[in-house]
Amino acid sequence: MQSSWQGALGRRCATLWALKLVGNSVATAGFFVLYFGVMSRALPHAWVLPLTPLDRWLELRVAALPLYASLWLYLALPPAFAKDLRELTAFALHAALMSAVALAVFWFMPTAVPIFPVDGELHPALHFLKTTDAAGNAFPSLHVSFAVFACAVLMRQLREVGAPAWVRALNVLWAVGIVYSTMAVRQHVAIDVAGGLLLGLLFCWGSAYADRAIPRAQRSK
Repeated sequence: MQSSWQGALGRRCATLWALKLVGNSVATAGFFVLYFGVMSRALPHAWVLPLTPLDRWLELRVAALPLYASLWLYLALPPAFAKDLRELTAFALHAALMSAVALAVFWFMPTAVPIFPVDGELHPALHFLKTTDAAGNAFPSLHVSFAVFACAVLMRQLREVGAPAWVRALNVLWAVGIVYSTMAVRQHVAIDVAGGLLLGLLFCWGSAYADRAIPRAQRSK
């Protein structure tokens, strides 16, 4: 049936919906408390990352700001589509561990991107982002790590429910767009995007390995 995959996603969203809603809200709030706490301590000692030819080639794109902000909606989709408590817990643990690794790097090796001038009158939303985040804790880019990890989990979930190819392609394009937006709005440079990609891919591999290991353990019982 044409609507079967939409129905499957709907049923997944309805499963443990209260726990998902509260858990995601608490996790997001807790992350920002830790992030800004680490940033306030580390930023005065931050090493300014160098620019690469790619950074110089890419132009500032203020229009990419909504795409940059959409990460927090994108990151909420994998837990929303979790089919059971085991899958929900696994995603939460991997996301928490990934955050812990990045926060440890931020604490012991604080970094920042160069200061890019932004006209506050022409671009008030981007100016607010710059003054709030202060472009600190740049390497590795958790924006990129979260996008890569969420993309991999969503890809598996979409395959499980039989979503069509165009939906799976849209998932990848969304993740790629978020990665691009981190540089387009000058919140990150190529070096910390590369670090974020590496961290995200490492946890994608770890998550996939855990998913394969659990069925093997169940069969051995």
